[in-house]
Amino acid sequence: MLFSPHITVACIVHANNQFLVVEEHINGKPLWNQPAGHLEADETLLEAAERELWEETGIRATPQAWLKLHQWVAPDGTPFIRFLFLVEMERIVETTPQDSDIHCCHWLGAEEIMNSSQLRSPLVAESVRSYLEHKAYPLSLLDSYGPPFRK
Repeated sequence: MLFSPHITVACIVHANNQFLVVEEHINGKPLWNQPAGHLEADETLLEAAERELWEETGIRATPQAWLKLHQWVAPDGTPFIRFLFLVEMERIVETTPQDSDIHCCHWLGAEEIMNSSQLRSPLVAESVRSYLEHKAYPLSLLDSYGPPFRK
């Protein structure tokens, strides 16, 4: 059987003991997520992470490390492979979401996120736990061989 998971990227954005989450309204309910989205055909994983961070927060930054690879199946049966990147910032910055699906952004503590009932998926809390493990990997582990796929 052919397995076709959704390939996604997400960024843990951290500054001053706070984590950045984006708020989306789905079915009228505000939900929190890390800046995240799908890998597009013409980009590398790192380019996708930078793009999603910009679109959802207005922050232009390059991740410094790769934190984790999560394989997850959503409640509706959709399979995901999610690459989690780290963006460590010197200070908390203002956000200006460029994506109309993002209502606003919040800087929150780890406990507030992990104990929230507003998470888009359990991967939001799991990503914070991954950060708290203090295991980060060099971006060179995610090298691309040749240029990205072109249509």
